[in-house]
Amino acid sequence: MHPTARSARLSLLEIHLAVLLAGGAGLFAKFVPVSPAVLTAGRTLFGSLTLLLFALLIKASLRPRRPRDLFVMLLAGAILAAHWFTFFLSIQVSTVAIGLLAFSTFPLFVTFLEPLVFRERLHGRDIVMAIVVVAGLMLVTPSFDVTNTLTQGLLWGVLSAFTFAVLALLNRAYVRAYPPVTVSFYQQAFAFVCMAPFALQWDGALTGQDWLMLVILGIVFTALGQGLIVASLRHLRAQTASVIFGLEPVYGILLAWLLLGEVPALRTLLGGAIILGAVLWASLQHRSSKPIEISTG
Repeated sequence: MHPTARSARLSLLEIHLAVLLAGGAGLFAKFVPVSPAVLTAGRTLFGSLTLLLFALLIKASLRPRRPRDLFVMLLAGAILAAHWFTFFLSIQVSTVAIGLLAFSTFPLFVTFLEPLVFRERLHGRDIVMAIVVVAGLMLVTPSFDVTNTLTQGLLWGVLSAFTFAVLALLNRAYVRAYPPVTVSFYQQAFAFVCMAPFALQWDGALTGQDWLMLVILGIVFTALGQGLIVASLRHLRAQTASVIFGLEPVYGILLAWLLLGEVPALRTLLGGAIILGAVLWASLQHRSSKPIEISTG
């Protein structure tokens, strides 16, 4: 096999494994009986420590060039904390399927926020995608009663998608000049700082198994997942990776079915198919335009 083809195959394997890890991260909201704040604090603590060790190993510079850059990375860390907190909360109060499908709407928010931030043109296809995604969300919504826990989970998931879209745009605007490991380290470290006070308010007690699960979540499902994405982009177009990343809810729902016995309702599957189809279509329509930013959720 030609070296280039072999590298491309390896990159495809890396990105699919990263997407599998991203989809599986949501299951920890069901596996670990702790609050979303504890989950987020644990994930960012062990994730940031792993990234710090990796940065030291490869001798990547961790020094911000300007105070403004440091401020932006810390701000992004606070947004990341809000994103993961709402993501875990969404799944805890509803199901893995609803949480992941709601989060998968983040391209919708990127579509409408990007023209405001970067003064770029909004295309007609983007309006079509928005309408289709909203239709899919309405189908996924089990009830329009906000006292329904599944509806609450959907709303928290949509908020998680919005914060992730803000984070993606912030990264695109300010921190692309830094190595990904540097950006990820600062963001996760400050996310831990932001979430630690809330995690300490949890009145439960962590068992040894809980600590082990948090370590796995931080190292394998966060730091390793980020590393696999960066590695895959050496031989894959960001466009290709973005399309593959659309499989995150699919992997997550399958894992929840196999490991948790969560079987999504038919209307959830239909709504999810509409949402993912619209996002995939939009990604393919952008093939000839600017590269799409990829980061973990």
